[in-house]
Amino acid sequence: MDTLQQDIDTLATFIVDHPRLVVLTGAGISAPSGIPTYRDRQGSWQHRAPIQEQDFLVDEQTRRRYWSRSRYGWPLIRDAKPNPAHRALAELESQGRIELLITQNVDGLHQRAGSRNVLDLHGAVDRVRCLTCGAVHCRESIQEQLDRDNSWPAHTGHSPRPDGDMEIPDALLDEFVLPQCPLCGGDLKPDVVFFGGTVSRASVATCHDALGRADALLAIGTSLMVFSGFRFCRRARELGKPVVLVNPGITRADGLAQIKLPSLAGPLLAGTIDHLKPGIIPRPFAPCSPS
Repeated sequence: MDTLQQDIDTLATFIVDHPRLVVLTGAGISAPSGIPTYRDRQGSWQHRAPIQEQDFLVDEQTRRRYWSRSRYGWPLIRDAKPNPAHRALAELESQGRIELLITQNVDGLHQRAGSRNVLDLHGAVDRVRCLTCGAVHCRESIQEQLDRDNSWPAHTGHSPRPDGDMEIPDALLDEFVLPQCPLCGGDLKPDVVFFGGTVSRASVATCHDALGRADALLAIGTSLMVFSGFRFCRRARELGKPVVLVNPGITRADGLAQIKLPSLAGPLLAGTIDHLKPGIIPRPFAPCSPS
């Protein structure tokens, strides 16, 4: 039996034995949809340092850099399609097997795939919030403003980044006109938590409550190097709930996991859905020691 089939058998059996899951997803689950990941399989950063929350709030040049890059990168997020992993999780939810889906991604692909009980831990890039009046705007309307008020070279020659932006030459910032709130003229920020920002206490409490009700935590496509997601693996362990990791690379929670499955999320989750169809009885679950 090959590794993928073994992993399908293991995950399907685990889900039968632990029918109420909290699922935590990261950038790796959206990679097959064309959205780049932050880190490689060793957990090392693959891009230039990301924009920091405080820098965006206090520094106009940082806001210029973000919005100019976002103008090129936004269509990648806007036009991305859910992949088999997203669709499989939506199916698991429809079967009543997911207590809560927590995603560290800001791309909205879980919702587009049909998942409804989703907590966007770091926000959603398709929303834009005014820093002055608090109004929320559609990201596509801000794209229209960016195109109207600025001149843009046809192609920058740089690769897209995970947050719906793209590396561009700093020279493009010299004449850049920042987008403004259509209601009050205030500065705008994507409705996301940048690196160095803080996830709301209410969101963390919702996740902890769901973990308390669930039978296990399933983390997919995340290195868990950022504490905002890693905390839930640690919390599950404190509650005596098993942690399963789906990731071909190194994660911060490897030492907390009861099971780690190296198969790619799409084939694994799609195969698991097939394995859970009526009439297929998985073998009894044999717990593993944490790695």
